Amino acid sequence: MAILNSIAKMKTEMTQWRKYLHTIPELGFKEFKTSEFICNKLDEWGISYEKNIAKTGIVAQITGNKGNSDNAIGLRADIDALPIQEKNSFEHKSTNEGVSHKCGHDGHTTLLLGAAKYLSENPDFNGKVNLIFQPAEEGGGGADVMIKEGLLEKYPMSKVFGMHNWPETPIGKFSICSGPIMAAVNTVQIKVKGKGGHAAMPHQAIDPIIVSSQIISALQTISSRTLDPLDNIVLSITQFHAGTTHNVIPDEVFLEGTLRTLNEKTKKIAIDRINEISSNIAKSFSATASVYIEKGYPYTHNSENETKIAADVAAKIVGEDNVIRNMKPVMGSEDFSFMLNKVPGSYICIGQGDSKHKIAVHNAEYDFNDEILPIGSSYWVELVKHLLK
Repeated sequence: MAILNSIAKMKTEMTQWRKYLHTIPELGFKEFKTSEFICNKLDEWGISYEKNIAKTGIVAQITGNKGNSDNAIGLRADIDALPIQEKNSFEHKSTNEGVSHKCGHDGHTTLLLGAAKYLSENPDFNGKVNLIFQPAEEGGGGADVMIKEGLLEKYPMSKVFGMHNWPETPIGKFSICSGPIMAAVNTVQIKVKGKGGHAAMPHQAIDPIIVSSQIISALQTISSRTLDPLDNIVLSITQFHAGTTHNVIPDEVFLEGTLRTLNEKTKKIAIDRINEISSNIAKSFSATASVYIEKGYPYTHNSENETKIAADVAAKIVGEDNVIRNMKPVMGSEDFSFMLNKVPGSYICIGQGDSKHKIAVHNAEYDFNDEILPIGSSYWVELVKHLLK
């Protein structure tokens, strides 16, 4: 494994950063202590930066000393945590009640900080590197907010890259694919209105619970009977709110769920069918159904050229046999998609799975694997060296 010696020597130090960040998890747009830690490190290394972009975001910039090219690339790390109570009992457990780093953003931040330190000490490249420490990936759309606040105008870049740890992939491997790698997400809300009444006299009511149950079942036929079996789609109804007591049929039911798709055509068909199925089933029971589809993150699309570059660089570090170039797309979503919609780039997954790190992200017992810190930081550095020769 071709890990840079200087970065390998930083492993203990990076592990300390990562574990400290794990103790101070913060939700989107409230990453004040996290941002302060990042800024302190950048100050220590003499790296210039701008803070308070999208409230708590930071963009640092390092200019190479090999020529005066205006070419610039972007490397992005997300810095926020999740509203999940930590279940682990190790020394670096979360100190913030109900909040914890269960997606590994503490590790992502550390990986980019490690690369920042190395590049500031070894700026042997031609061009500029924009190090993007982005807030609010977990539902807040921090990437979109940074763009709207002028990220790409203040810091123009020809390419942008992201990276995520992946427990499902063994440590020492990377996985990636060109095209869609993560899904678009839309929140689905359905309000079903019937007619309330006594539970002992249901014939006098229009029971919205019965109507809603029929709608939920029928919605599952969108993937099995409307769309091509090879289309990727997930439609899950995850909330069902109705009623106040055991002997009263309520007037209405509120349903909520999530729709995940990998292309615009599939999304449009699914949304049209959600509206048709909900409305027509409700009408058949003399009830009504109102559907609201909330726009979420677009699908994460890897540019073909940049994906090949990312995979080639990963192969330089871990060997070609340890790079999975045809990774199956994931139906989770990622707001790095907003950046990829504006700038060519690629999003790669770094394996962290071993005997102690098999638990998936967003689980209360998850923890980032510090053994991959030198691997991930070496990837960032080699990517800069390759693109800014």
